[in-house]
Amino acid sequence: MSTPVANDPDVVHTPRARRRLFASTMIGNAVEYYDFTLYGTLAAVIASHFFPEGESTAALLAAYVGVALSYFIRPLGAMVLGPLADLKGRRPVLVLTIVLMTVGTAGIGLLPTYAAAGVVAPVLLLTARVVQGLGASVEFTTAANFLLEHEDRRRRNYVLGSLNSTASIGSFLAAGVAFLLTQTMSAETFASWGWRIPFLLAIPLSAVAVYIRNRLNESPEFEAVRRLTEQQEVPQTPLRTAVRYYWPDMLRSIGLSAGQRIGSFVIQAYFVTALISAGFPTSLALLASMITYVVGPVPSIYGGHLADKYGARVPLLIGYGLFVVLTVPTFIGIGSGSILIAVLAVVGFTIINNLISAPMLAAAILSFPPEVRSSAAALNFNVATSLIGSTAGLVAVWLHDITGSDVTFGWYMTAFCLLSLLIAIFALPTGARRELPTNLLAERK
Repeated sequence: MSTPVANDPDVVHTPRARRRLFASTMIGNAVEYYDFTLYGTLAAVIASHFFPEGESTAALLAAYVGVALSYFIRPLGAMVLGPLADLKGRRPVLVLTIVLMTVGTAGIGLLPTYAAAGVVAPVLLLTARVVQGLGASVEFTTAANFLLEHEDRRRRNYVLGSLNSTASIGSFLAAGVAFLLTQTMSAETFASWGWRIPFLLAIPLSAVAVYIRNRLNESPEFEAVRRLTEQQEVPQTPLRTAVRYYWPDMLRSIGLSAGQRIGSFVIQAYFVTALISAGFPTSLALLASMITYVVGPVPSIYGGHLADKYGARVPLLIGYGLFVVLTVPTFIGIGSGSILIAVLAVVGFTIINNLISAPMLAAAILSFPPEVRSSAAALNFNVATSLIGSTAGLVAVWLHDITGSDVTFGWYMTAFCLLSLLIAIFALPTGARRELPTNLLAERK
C-alpha cells in the first residue's frame, strides 16, 4: 500500500480551494521574511537603541547576534515542532508558527530601549528574537511540505519556486516600509519612534494568515499516514526515524544548500549594511535592496521551471558555477564607489541565488517520506540555515572590521558555493532527483 499523491482523482481542488491553499502558505512565508529583512535592514537603528553607546562595530555585532540567536534556536524548534507536524498534522502547526512569529516580531516594536530599561532592554530584544525563531523554525519547510502534499508532483520545483518567491515579497515589504518612513519622517522622528511602526505592521499581516489557515483541510498524504499508523498501532517516533534512516540525505541536503543559505542572508540582512559601509546614503542602500526584491521572484520561479523540465542539476550547476566565479567580483563592485555598478552587482547576485532555490528546497523537503518529512526537512534545513547561513552577517562584519573590505567575505562565501557545486555534481540528494523515497510505513504494511 502506498501513500496517495496529490494528483490522485480524490485529491482534486476547486479553484477557490487552490487559491486559499497558495495564499495560506505564501503569506506565512512573506511574514517570516518580512521580519527577518526588517531586523537586518534596521540593524544599525536597533543597535543604537538596545545596546550601550560606544564602539559602533561592537553595537552592530551585538545587533547581528540577535539575527544569529533567532536562527541558533531553530534546530531546537525543529526538533519539537517538526515531529508535532508529523504526528498531529501540518495545519495546526502552521497556525502555531504564525502566532509565535507575530509575538516575536511585534514585540520588538513595543520594547523599551536601553536608555529606558538598561540591560533589560537587550535581554528582552534577544528573547523576542528567540520566540520569533521558534515560530519560524518549521514555518517554511512545513508550509512547503503542506503545499506539495496537495499539489501535482510533476511541477514540484515550480511550486517551490513560487513559494520561495514570496520571500522576496516579504523582504520588499519590509524594505519598502522602512524606505517610505525614512522619506516621510525626519531622521530624528524615525530614530526616536518611527522605526517601531514596521514591526507592529506584522500584526495585521499575520491575522490574515491565521484566518486563512484555520479554514484549510489537512493534507491528503498526512491523512493517509494517519490512517496507516492507526491500522498498524505502532508508536511513531518521526525524528528518531528520520535521523536513523535518512541521515545521508540530510547531510547532502545541508551541503547542497550551504552556498544558497549564505547568499540569502547576504541579500536580506547584509547588503544594506555593506552599501552604507561603502559610503552610499542609507536611502540609496534601501532602494538598491528593494530592487533586488522586485527582481527576485522571476529567477526563483524560472529556476523551478528549469528543474522540472531538465532536472535539478541544470539550475544548480548554472547557479553555483556562477557564484564560484562572480561572488568576489560582486563585493568588489559594492566597494567600487559607483552606485550603478553596486546595484548591478547586488541584482546579479540575487538572480543567481534565487535560481538555485527551488531544487535546493526540493532536496531539503522531498528526500524523505511523508511520515517523517516535517521532522527531517525542518532539521536539515534549519541546521544549514542556523550554522552556515545566519552567521553570515557576523562573519561579514568581523572580516570587514579586520580587513576594511567585504572582498574577504566574498572568498568565504565562494568556498561554501564550491562545496555545494561539488555535491550537486557528485552527491545530489534524493529529493532533487526524479524518484521519491519509499514510504517506510507502507513497506511494513
